[in-house]
Amino acid sequence: MEEMEEELKCPVCGSFYREPIILPCSHNLCQACARNILVQTPESESPQSRRASGSAVSDYDYLDLDKMSLYSEADSGYGSYGGFASAPTTPCQKSPNGVRVFPPTAPPPPATLAPPPPPRNACLTCPQCHRSLVLDERGLRGFPRNRLLEGVIDRYQQGRAAALRCQLCEKAPKEAAVMCEQCDVFYCDPCRLRCHPPRGPLAKHRLVPPAQGRVSRRLSPRKISTCTDHELENHSMYCVQCKSPVCYQCLEEGKHSSHEVKALGAMWKLHKSQLSQALNGLSDRAKEAKEFLVQLRNMVQQIQENSVEFEACLVAQCDALIDALNRRKAQLLSRVNKEHEHKLKVVRDQISHCTVKLRQTTGLMEYCLEVIKENDPSGFLQISDALIRRVHLTEDQWGKGTLTPRMTTDFDLNLDNAPLLQSIHQLDFVQMKVSSPVPAPPILQLEECCTHNNSATLSWKQPPLSTVQVEGYILELDDGNGGQFREVYVGKETMCTVDGLHFNSTYSARVKAFNKSGVSPYSKTLVLQTSEDTQSEEQTLPFPVPLERSQLRRMSPFSSTLNLQPSFAGRSYFELRSSAHQLSLHSSLQSLNSAGCNFDTQGTPYSQLVDIKKMVAVAWFSFDPSSAHADIIFSNDNLTVTCNSYDDRVVLGKTGFSKGLHYWELSIDRYDNHPDPAFGVARIDVLKDAMLGKDDKAWAMYVDNNRSWFMHNNSHTNRTEGGITKGATVGVLLDLTRRTLTFSINEDQQGPVAFENLEGLFFPAVSLNRNVQVTLHTGLPVPEFYASRSAMP
Repeated sequence: MEEMEEELKCPVCGSFYREPIILPCSHNLCQACARNILVQTPESESPQSRRASGSAVSDYDYLDLDKMSLYSEADSGYGSYGGFASAPTTPCQKSPNGVRVFPPTAPPPPATLAPPPPPRNACLTCPQCHRSLVLDERGLRGFPRNRLLEGVIDRYQQGRAAALRCQLCEKAPKEAAVMCEQCDVFYCDPCRLRCHPPRGPLAKHRLVPPAQGRVSRRLSPRKISTCTDHELENHSMYCVQCKSPVCYQCLEEGKHSSHEVKALGAMWKLHKSQLSQALNGLSDRAKEAKEFLVQLRNMVQQIQENSVEFEACLVAQCDALIDALNRRKAQLLSRVNKEHEHKLKVVRDQISHCTVKLRQTTGLMEYCLEVIKENDPSGFLQISDALIRRVHLTEDQWGKGTLTPRMTTDFDLNLDNAPLLQSIHQLDFVQMKVSSPVPAPPILQLEECCTHNNSATLSWKQPPLSTVQVEGYILELDDGNGGQFREVYVGKETMCTVDGLHFNSTYSARVKAFNKSGVSPYSKTLVLQTSEDTQSEEQTLPFPVPLERSQLRRMSPFSSTLNLQPSFAGRSYFELRSSAHQLSLHSSLQSLNSAGCNFDTQGTPYSQLVDIKKMVAVAWFSFDPSSAHADIIFSNDNLTVTCNSYDDRVVLGKTGFSKGLHYWELSIDRYDNHPDPAFGVARIDVLKDAMLGKDDKAWAMYVDNNRSWFMHNNSHTNRTEGGITKGATVGVLLDLTRRTLTFSINEDQQGPVAFENLEGLFFPAVSLNRNVQVTLHTGLPVPEFYASRSAMP
């Protein structure tokens, strides 16, 4: 019942309706409020003449509301006028309900006096829909009184208030003292004395107590509404076209003679039935709204509980990462302390040893000086030979290396925290559900991903339960320095091979899907290595790989083995390593219950681990047509090259090296007219139209049929015997661990180490002309002359 109260209050005064009238727009107003907001138009200018003349000068302007012209309201004789150009000159006011109303043109008359007749050409604007209505000579009496609304208000007030209130108090209604049965009004004592004095015609009215008046009002017969055009006639029929009750005389006079009319009682029952049916549907919506509100309130409580739980889980996960980092920090500090103690021990031992030897040497020197001072020749000659031998022996003991520090002051430790920092920056929540049509992140298929020297093949798929249509995928790869991603593939295929990667380098890959609705989030970042530096001796490297126990597919001439390392939740790491031996690998995998859970508490144990032994990192590559000079001619799958120019032209290998030990050979297939080909390494931006070694971007050995020279930045060094002929083999050995470059011809080393202090990224390189053709051979073991030298301490 309380929600209905706003429907029972006047939009102007904000109180319960008193003598409500029905406007043609179907809204209601108190009769007194309607009288207060009447606006008078000038007598010399009607609304019609004003609109016809278009005059803009007037004492009164009216609000242009609905741009409607004057038209007849059916069966009422009144019109709606919306052609006024502007608002009244008197400022508008607002009712207690917040509805804009127009002020009266004159102060309202005292309540004791009879209401004056409405002004001529009076206009009334509905406060709710702002529709302007022009009154005729009957004024407000032309609007029917809403007795049904009065009855509803009366029952509502009787049900709410135990004590009846005065109906004429302007502000806070006081408790009613009496009720006039003829006026049907409750009065407090001050209002009764002011508005209902016991004299004149009012002296005959019967005043009763409020409780008795309420009972008599409830028991009194309902007043029958009368026709607004014929006040003595009751409504007996219903005009279907005008949708209003009419009396018999309205039908006789012809206003509704051509309209369809029906019996008032039948239409009353029909409309009651229609209203009841409409209320049933509205009631269902209200019931659904209440249930929805209960659901929303339960969601508020559940969100609060889940938030607390999720925050606790997040704090626990971050604390676990911090604890793991602190433990690792302690381990690394322990290693630094051990290195510190080792260096100090070596240096202190050398100090002690050198001090003893220096003391012995100083004592011998002082003794010899004293011997020299003696003047006895025979005695001197008896011991001089022995002293000379001792001095020479002591001098030899201070030979090369004795006065060289055995330990450097630098710490040969380098902490690479870039991948961890990148992981921390990329640490984020995993999107578990996709409510929009945007695709879900693709899943990288680790068992199908592999690398081959300086290329990587990546494979992915859509989540199995995803029903969102996908139009294509975008694969991104970083530059090997961590974080600088670039697009390497856009298309519908779910597998992509990327060439031109650096050998022995680490990359990160990620993929996302797209359609017309948008782009999915990135997949889990995949960290991969094109190769791994390893020692030649046997070693065991346990790591988990896919779950099924099977032999991985082989990539000739090496098999690529997959290494999946446990790491942060939401990330997957794997390494791809090339081995010179075919390996049968067992697999191992750890499964999780949910994305983002802690490995220590939510993960299953690992399955059996695999052992890898005798891993040797070597590189297989060919010549690169994309970076070569245009005069270079390729054949034999880019392993054989020649030139169509008599000038020297440079061609590079596909693979770049920045660390490790690498050896390759070039066989001379054609050698005519004594040319001078050059072999070596170069930067990627080396000159392509000059002999290798002419600029500072290349380190090379160029040869003829008798001699060989080492050349860098057009500087020739170390001329050696031994040239080349057709069928000869030139070997190039790049040792980036020792930062040296060595050459050989037919397995004979050419001179000493050709170049030292090499650092950076180097590509195999050859310069030749049309008189030379060479074939490249890669993936070769280290020559014996260098292997034996490397084994020396």
